[in-house]
Amino acid sequence: MRPATPVAVGPPSRAKAEARRAHGGGARTVLILVCGVLAACATTPLPLPYTPAPLPTPRIALPDPDLGGHDFDRAFFTPPPPVVRDAILSSAVARNPEFQARVSHWVDFYETKGSRWLPGYLERMDQFGPMVDSTLANRHMPYSLRYLPIVESGYSPRAVSRASATGLWQLMASTARGYGMRVGPLLDERRNPVKATAAAAHFLTTLKGQFGSWFLALAAYNAGPVRVEHILDRYAPLEPRTDSLYWKLRSRFPAETRDFVPKFFAAVQIAKNPEAHGVDVPKDSLGFDYDEVVVPDATTMDVVARAAEVPQAEIERLNPEIVRGITPPGRKTVLRVPAGQGKTFRENYPHIPPSKRVTFVVHRVSRGENLTRIARKYGVRVADIVAANPGIRPRRLQIGQRITVPVAPRARRSAGGRR
Repeated sequence: MRPATPVAVGPPSRAKAEARRAHGGGARTVLILVCGVLAACATTPLPLPYTPAPLPTPRIALPDPDLGGHDFDRAFFTPPPPVVRDAILSSAVARNPEFQARVSHWVDFYETKGSRWLPGYLERMDQFGPMVDSTLANRHMPYSLRYLPIVESGYSPRAVSRASATGLWQLMASTARGYGMRVGPLLDERRNPVKATAAAAHFLTTLKGQFGSWFLALAAYNAGPVRVEHILDRYAPLEPRTDSLYWKLRSRFPAETRDFVPKFFAAVQIAKNPEAHGVDVPKDSLGFDYDEVVVPDATTMDVVARAAEVPQAEIERLNPEIVRGITPPGRKTVLRVPAGQGKTFRENYPHIPPSKRVTFVVHRVSRGENLTRIARKYGVRVADIVAANPGIRPRRLQIGQRITVPVAPRARRSAGGRR
């Protein structure tokens, strides 16, 4: 197929733009649309770029009836995916030789420099993939988006970018809050794999509706919708918003966004068949099976683990959104415990006195210390200490004054705090 005519890289004159808008784009726009329809009809259908595997039976336990306040899906329903072409992978742009060359470049990257990290990425995808698949299927979104967290975070809920985007889907704080998620020093729900996936699905669907193209939606997901909208309005205000427009305007996007879609395609290619690319994926991943429980107030993860009768490391793995090892005080928090242990937790937890639900260090203030230095010593934030010490006056600490520092046992041991 002959390449499309390049898009003009400068804005049209105001008179010409107004005239073209007044006539619906004029004869040129009609010709472009007609040619596009004829070309699409004449093109031989592409084979499926992947063979959708049947989604697994949901492994997520339904929450208890008293778990109110969820803003996102309470259960994962996974109907079998329809046998249709993936709207992203089957794009005509994928046949563009220059696009394919950039995909090959990133495949080479994953096979060489990225090879030391890729096994871990794919192991974590085995953990969270079924949950992601369920969310995508429920929203009738392209199945290939299950591979997007490889590019975004290496499928790590704790990943943080230089711009402070966080979690599997690398959500900014403002975006997360816009979807009702809590972002704070003790609880950051961007690290919650379930809520972050639901929010990212909402966001991606919104971007697709705004830009009319999955390629442009992915560019906006990476660079921000305001920036992409500005580029389109400046350099191609009257052009149809298609996947090819992303590729034609790639030089106008930020450096990372120029290759964002090719890098995503490369991740799909390797993750679908890692052995063919020399990648050994660790077997027997931990999975993401859990029951949901509620703690009514501040509780540290070691206490949760003791009540559930499981290792603390397992509680921390299932609840990466608990940033400092303690749930926020003065509010209920929904937590995950290993599947089958929810009943055990609910039987044991009420027998733990409220005064014993938080492990802490009692720190004695030394000469020259302030809350910032104390917080740094124990690996917590100043806000954590203030929350645990109502009425404290940060600028009037006294030598010998005792301060309660809420920390998980691991931090307590490393800090060597005095009780």
